[in-house]
Amino acid sequence: MDTQVVIIGGGPSGLLLSQVLNRAGIATVVLERSSRAHVLSRIRAGVLEWGSVELLREAGIGARMDAQGLPHDGTYLTDGDRMVHIDFKALTGRRVMIYGQTEVTEDLYAAQDAMGTTVLHGVEDVVIEDLDAAQASVSFTVEGARRTLTCAYVAGCDGFHGVSRKTIPEAKRQEFERVYPFGWLGILSRTPPVHDELIYANSEHGFALASMRNPNLVRYYVQVPLSDKVEDWSDDRFWTEFKRRIPAQAAAALVTGPSIEKSIAPLRSFVSEPLRWGRLLLLGDAAHIVPPTGAKGLNLAFSDVHYASEALIAALTHGSTAGIDGYSARALQRIWKAMRFSWQMTTMLHQFEGEDSFAAQMRRATLAHLADSETAQKDLAENYIGLPY
Repeated sequence: MDTQVVIIGGGPSGLLLSQVLNRAGIATVVLERSSRAHVLSRIRAGVLEWGSVELLREAGIGARMDAQGLPHDGTYLTDGDRMVHIDFKALTGRRVMIYGQTEVTEDLYAAQDAMGTTVLHGVEDVVIEDLDAAQASVSFTVEGARRTLTCAYVAGCDGFHGVSRKTIPEAKRQEFERVYPFGWLGILSRTPPVHDELIYANSEHGFALASMRNPNLVRYYVQVPLSDKVEDWSDDRFWTEFKRRIPAQAAAALVTGPSIEKSIAPLRSFVSEPLRWGRLLLLGDAAHIVPPTGAKGLNLAFSDVHYASEALIAALTHGSTAGIDGYSARALQRIWKAMRFSWQMTTMLHQFEGEDSFAAQMRRATLAHLADSETAQKDLAENYIGLPY
């Protein structure tokens, strides 16, 4: 074999899988379509479940996260000016960490460079073959030359539009999808956060989220129709709309400034089964997409890394393929629970086009129930901080 595991996709899930496997003495090659600069320019998730925090520490890349990350003991859900605090620490004994995906990826690149791992960028025309043979093969073009690698296993970490999932015959795949009729317009701004914890705001004007990356960098969102374009939204328009969707108490503390990034993300729930096909394992967005409302996207990818790395280490160091055989079913159990939570949060907080007055009352009633029920708060807190692996 040329290597033991070929990892397709050099985002955080692919790099973390490579990091964990390398530390266990397993050789990997990572193939990434984009440049490293492009990978590091992606503005993505910022909330890490506590299981993700512990996984990063175990992988030897937790030092900067622990020094610069912001542990959060809770979050706020609001209806108009009513703010309901969900105290993660009191309800579960755990918390979440605010640490941007870009920072995680930087840490992973640094660790992989230090190990001397082969990470190839600018890779095109990937073809995965021989998944039912004694060795799999992955052919691709890089720097104008066609190359082929043989390996024991292939890990597909190449996202929703990647080649890995599509390698599984269409007749053997079952896909489940819900596309939501709105998106999130997000901006990044070098301003102090409006609050010291995240605020998920439900208002008569639509949903908004007040998030952050560090004490001087915020990530704010407003719900917008899918027909909207980024060019439709000046900074002034965004700040005006954001301010009227968050509670008056938070709006009074809002500091505005120029945006340094602005984008619209559509929302969807998607799962493709199975996650394993012969010598191919799917991880992260290659297998599933969640709406960002529950902060589960990156965290689900990391739980896939946990299950896949355990399976691959057992197979390649101990000769036991039980973990490989059970990977799909094991990972999907947690994936579907996270899907339910993300769908529940999305339904609870967003206005849907054409909805009747009953829907708005149900959102208010749900928040009122959360305010009065410790059991309901604990259920939300347990899911938000992350179900156990």
